Amino acid sequence: MSVELIRGSLFRNLAVSRPPDTYGRLTLLNSVGQEIARCKTSVRRGQPNPVYKETFVFQVALFQLSDVTLLVSINTRRSMKRKEMVGWIALGQNSSGKEEQLHWQDMKESRGQQVCRWHVLLEA
Repeated sequence: MSVELIRGSLFRNLAVSRPPDTYGRLTLLNSVGQEIARCKTSVRRGQPNPVYKETFVFQVALFQLSDVTLLVSINTRRSMKRKEMVGWIALGQNSSGKEEQLHWQDMKESRGQQVCRWHVLLEA
């Protein structure tokens, strides 16, 4: 399974006047919520509309697609050690909403074709 995180929109940091430094984290979970794999994008510094355009490959058999969940979160780095989640969505078995569920279903039925959708993050 190939996943591309393309871009974000309207990220802001209410604590300071400049946009936050953000990165995306993708976590693949099995049917009982255990982490199978994870990866993250590089940090985009001070961009309200960051372009990530990074692709990640997860080793998942076709028959397992109905049993996994892909958790996508956008995080901000406030200092060297302090991290904060901006928002998240989940696709797959435990999708976070109807749009995410439809996206996952379309992806499963696409037979290798790319399926691209815009999602609104849920608040952390």
